[in-house]
Amino acid sequence: MMIRTYQPAPAVRTPTSFALPASFDFHPLTRVVFGPGTLARLGELVRELCGSRVLLVTDPGLKAVGHPGRAVALLQEAGLSVFLFDGVEENPTTHHVNNALAFAQKHRVDFIVAVGGGSSMDCAKGVNFLLTNGGTMADYKGFGLAKKPMLPSIGVPTTAGTGSEAQSFALIADEKTHLKMACGDRKAAFRVAILDPELTVSQPASVSAITGIDAMTHAIESYVSTKRNLYSQSFSREAWRMLDGSFERVQREPGNVEARGVMQLGANLAGLAIENAMLGAAHACANPLTAHYGLTHGIAVGILLPHVIRFNSPVVGHFYADLAREVGLLNGDAHAAPEVLARRIRHLMEGAKLPTRLADCGVSPGIFSVLAEEAGQLWTGKFNPRPLAEEDILALYESAF
Repeated sequence: MMIRTYQPAPAVRTPTSFALPASFDFHPLTRVVFGPGTLARLGELVRELCGSRVLLVTDPGLKAVGHPGRAVALLQEAGLSVFLFDGVEENPTTHHVNNALAFAQKHRVDFIVAVGGGSSMDCAKGVNFLLTNGGTMADYKGFGLAKKPMLPSIGVPTTAGTGSEAQSFALIADEKTHLKMACGDRKAAFRVAILDPELTVSQPASVSAITGIDAMTHAIESYVSTKRNLYSQSFSREAWRMLDGSFERVQREPGNVEARGVMQLGANLAGLAIENAMLGAAHACANPLTAHYGLTHGIAVGILLPHVIRFNSPVVGHFYADLAREVGLLNGDAHAAPEVLARRIRHLMEGAKLPTRLADCGVSPGIFSVLAEEAGQLWTGKFNPRPLAEEDILALYESAF
């Protein structure tokens, strides 16, 4: 597939000095196989990694569009034994992981394939932790706590949003509190990610919009995080350019595989940026909203992001100017960039008919103090470029209301 629309215009370059960047540790983990129809290579790639008994993790909602069935058929055609677990739900909890674990143990699997959105991929990684290293998901909250090797795995995203296929983290909610635990280890990363944009065409328009906003939030937050570096910002910036340039096109032309492919690549690049730079306040504030109200993650981060951009602007306004210029939103005063970027996100949300205020989502201001306390404990907020006190988080909720 040829992608011409989003190539940067040639620029006349003049000699300039280049300051040595700060020290960093960039660690790419996952091979990416991209292109329409690349799902057909699934069996070949599993065999290449010496798999024979494959756990396929997916959600029941995909059964109607046939993606899990195609994956099963391709694996069986390659001479592999396949065991389908389709008990994953949105925002998987320790309950879902434990059910998948029991299923995997029963069938003595030696390989894991995840087909679906971020929930399927998170659950697959969670199973990998427990199947190979034992214990509970809480034992792996943080990073690098798995001591034993883990099973090889392949991620096949059917959405263009989470970028989970590019990350070593499993986001699993505690079954009782529903607060998410970030459990990361490089051994948990997928060996291969198959990016087949044809698989995303089946998404309803609302899902395409919600996952696309999530991916844009990943690009913007990772670009300004305290862990940002030369490599991660390159991925964040390119992800933002691709996502902003294709979001509305996918909404207008849902069957456009080229536009879908650009969105999928943008989401993957944003996921790669997250892996190396983390996120910020929008994600920290969104997770308690999902836990208490079941508010879809992409909607929650999209509502909060404009307010987080304004909050961060005194510290990283120049980085927001980079992003605004990248997509032609800013031709003049760089000081206007944060507001321009914030309004762009709101415009895209409104155009996709997504809510733009917490008041539109049934959220009560009476719970803001509880939400702020919980958000302040989440890991993602620690990487926000402007330090977050509890009163700052409370003010973000109030402004987003």
